[in-house]
Amino acid sequence: MADPDCIFCKIVAGELPATIVAEDERTVSFMDISPATRGHALVIPREHHRDLLDVAEEDLAAVAAAAKRLARRQKEVLGADGVNLLNSCGAAGWQTVFHFHVHVIPRYEDDPLRLPWVPEQGDMEDIKAAGEELRA
Repeated sequence: MADPDCIFCKIVAGELPATIVAEDERTVSFMDISPATRGHALVIPREHHRDLLDVAEEDLAAVAAAAKRLARRQKEVLGADGVNLLNSCGAAGWQTVFHFHVHVIPRYEDDPLRLPWVPEQGDMEDIKAAGEELRA
């Protein structure tokens, strides 16, 4: 099940580029191009679900498990001191891409991030480099 107008469905289908760091039969994890901190990534189900209220229980569980694995990698590989998991549900809840997803945001003792952050295009070379470290 996919939405032909959804950018995340297009990433799952390989129609749009993404720095994918992990994937399994139910989920895909890739780097956020507007990162809040170095190593910020997204975890999505392969199937299209509009938001948290729409996602199938099996996909919700798979996304949570993938987010946990990714958070562990962020701490081990990138030296994160902590991790925030963030889901935005609905436009009023800051959701901008209407395909259920979880932000996995590594936190560092000295990072200036205060939530919510204002997404801005990140440095693509640094995004790719962090993605390569997480994928290795």
